[in-house]
Amino acid sequence: MLHIRGVKFALVILCAAALPAFAQTNLPPASNSAVDENLTVMQHVEELRANCIKNRRIICGKIIKVLPDGIVVDSGYTNLMRAPLTQSWLIPGSAAGERATNFVERSEPDAICFGRVFVTDLPKTPPGKAVHVFDYVILEGFPMGQYTYTSVGTVEHTVRKFSNKITTVVRWMYGQELNERENAKGPPSI
Repeated sequence: MLHIRGVKFALVILCAAALPAFAQTNLPPASNSAVDENLTVMQHVEELRANCIKNRRIICGKIIKVLPDGIVVDSGYTNLMRAPLTQSWLIPGSAAGERATNFVERSEPDAICFGRVFVTDLPKTPPGKAVHVFDYVILEGFPMGQYTYTSVGTVEHTVRKFSNKITTVVRWMYGQELNERENAKGPPSI
């Protein structure tokens, strides 16, 4: 877990709604600066969450590689967005799916994602199904940097990385900010 001046990051996210309940207990009074700091952190976490929502994409495409921590998807199969295929996030490879041509990815929430992407934090598979290469998916994804994988032999590809869970991405973004701050400080002087 990430620590923020003694306040655990996960606690800040999970307990934000419980603040009114804490105020009703007989805890020793907190200093105004600690309360202000916690509120500032929670506000910033909410800003990160809003940014994730603003940049989310719909990933609809063919699975081209199954990895231990996620899947590589060739996204842009817009014709998968039809009933009855939309009843599950995982669609068998026997379904008729075709990649859209001459299509540009828009920069707005819930735009269709195009190109190869890596998706992690997959939902549970439907009963009796498993994730296989050449199956199709329809997922909501939140951008989370880049991912490099090996396709054949030593050929490496770097693609956009998405998580299906917004909490994972918010934690990752906050961690990136902490790392950037630490790197900006530089090594301690002697």
